[in-house]
Amino acid sequence: MAKTASALHILVKEEKQALSLLAQLEKGANFQQLAKKHSTCPSGRNGGDLGEFRKGQMVPAFDKVVFTCPLLQPVGPVKTSFGYHIIKVLYRS
Repeated sequence: MAKTASALHILVKEEKQALSLLAQLEKGANFQQLAKKHSTCPSGRNGGDLGEFRKGQMVPAFDKVVFTCPLLQPVGPVKTSFGYHIIKVLYRS
């Protein structure tokens, strides 16, 4: 089982906006540029980069997706108490 991962994410308040961003990503939009422009998380300034973190460090819904979804593919929206996330996992180890 994966113990650590590195991921990018975009956090927004509305599910509709998250779905719109996901659609843009599926058409080839740049994840980091969208994160800088739209993410309400402080990580947005760094293109949504959350760096490396351990399993269990993030809220459960987020954690579950990060450690089970396909790598390098934007997934979402994932609803947490913070809002709606689009997540792109860079690696798991």
